[in-house]
Amino acid sequence: MIDEGQYLLEIKNFGVEYDCADPPVRAVDDINIKLAKNETLGIIGESGCGKSSFAMGIMGLLNQANVEGEVIYKGQNLNRLPEKEMRKYRWKEIALVFQNSLEVLNPVLTIGEQIGEPIKTHYHNSSAEIDVKVIELMKKVGLDPKWRQAYPHQLSGGMRQRVLVAMALSCNPELLIVDEPTTALDVISKNEILRMLQMLQKELGFTMVIISHDLGVIKKLTNRVMAMYCGRIIEKGLTSEVLRNPLHCYTRGLLNSSPNLFKYKDLWGIDGEPSSGISTNGCAFYPRCCQHEESCSHEKPSLEYVALEHMVACHKGGIETFLKAVNIRKTYKLKEMEIVAVKDVSMEIKSGEIVALVGESGSGKSTLAQVLAGVWKPDKGEAFFKKKKLEGHWETKMMGGMQIVFQDPFSATSQRMKVLDVVKEPLDIIKWGSRDDRDEAGIKALRAVQLPTASEFLDRYCHALSGGQRQRLAIARALVTRPKLLIADEVTSMLDPSTQANLLRKLKGLQNRQGFAMLYITHDLHLARKVADKVYVMYQGEIVEHGVSGDIFKNPEHIYTRQLMKESFRDMI
Repeated sequence: MIDEGQYLLEIKNFGVEYDCADPPVRAVDDINIKLAKNETLGIIGESGCGKSSFAMGIMGLLNQANVEGEVIYKGQNLNRLPEKEMRKYRWKEIALVFQNSLEVLNPVLTIGEQIGEPIKTHYHNSSAEIDVKVIELMKKVGLDPKWRQAYPHQLSGGMRQRVLVAMALSCNPELLIVDEPTTALDVISKNEILRMLQMLQKELGFTMVIISHDLGVIKKLTNRVMAMYCGRIIEKGLTSEVLRNPLHCYTRGLLNSSPNLFKYKDLWGIDGEPSSGISTNGCAFYPRCCQHEESCSHEKPSLEYVALEHMVACHKGGIETFLKAVNIRKTYKLKEMEIVAVKDVSMEIKSGEIVALVGESGSGKSTLAQVLAGVWKPDKGEAFFKKKKLEGHWETKMMGGMQIVFQDPFSATSQRMKVLDVVKEPLDIIKWGSRDDRDEAGIKALRAVQLPTASEFLDRYCHALSGGQRQRLAIARALVTRPKLLIADEVTSMLDPSTQANLLRKLKGLQNRQGFAMLYITHDLHLARKVADKVYVMYQGEIVEHGVSGDIFKNPEHIYTRQLMKESFRDMI
């Protein structure tokens, strides 16, 4: 535990509101953090979430905004100080590396003059002494001192970024706030800046706050991280834990949008747009959340501990677990022979995530899927959907429940039924809405999987459809009840590559927009790597390895997983 006296900075009930807009924009809303000496805190979030306003507010640089709360630095509340007193802290105690070097640097002053300006303000050194210090600073940040005679426009973006760091460090501050240190830099310049910041922190011992939308930067430089949305902290914890196991839907969306963390996955941003910054009573993420309920819009969630060193602001305590299977076993008896198809399998699938179940043919994947979907009863073990035990098929006879898309589309849809009748049959069974409502929902589901909705197609019998159309029809039928969990069993295995790619991208797009969870069963690791958030590897009825997809594909631990990867990716170009 950290002693209270070790905190360098405490932020209490901090808020920033721009009242020049109508209605006023709440850029930062009730932030509370404590920052220990020599610690590095990362702040992540979409553009406009309040990260830069937070940094500028701490520095006392927001003249056009109302700044509330306390900024306690070494026991002194900086937010109560007049501007004259605040200048004694700015640059000397707390310094800010600004985001846009061309906008911040003065075009008519040399680099040397601008680096030396804070020194001149705080120490009143002679010109010769300042020049010596400027040369020393430029060497520290990896710049040839000859560039001190140049003007900002004569330097590259990476060089200007180093100048801003030199300026910030000119008075040896104890707290350095770095706002988007690698924006618009090439990969070589970016890595040089990151190595420089690591080296300087180790050498000089300053505390650092890194603001970035680049999660690779956050992973490399920080030991704690907080995610901001609409000015609020929605998740906070150890960087390694938050990046490995995000517990808020928003944070998970940020991770899934980052090519640094999932190198082979298709990129999918968070569906919808953030609010305009107008203060809300309920959860600010409510309109975009895949697991929201009406009650979420009425009350602001508080930031609570859900695990050791891990806090989340969510009425449901974080990402909800939709499916939990515990020690599932399924045995087949063939004459005098007994085959254990599924051996004591346990699994979890959370709201809005795609879990890939991979393994070779005959490993037990489809048997497990059909047990989870209630087609077959397990010999042992239990499964729960949203904490309610799965028995009696209740989960498939409701809106917002669970549905399965079977492996063979020809046996899954009756050849004697018409297209519209097939897709709306689940609604007919549960007697949802009126007949017109069911027809409309069926047509909407067909449109979602890019099937025709003209009357000629709706009245066509299923035997007249192609394999790709039958597969998409099966998916539309599963989606018509708007399930929270979809089990997709080898849904692309019978399709040609083009149809397969189109269907999988459409299914992933629907999943991203509608937010349902999906158990994607496949023996094709190339496809699993493209779409999965987590992976379970099955071998001879057992789960031999599971984890975050990036970890499994990059560094498999089980010998079978390694062999599976080797065989699957052997011929990659």
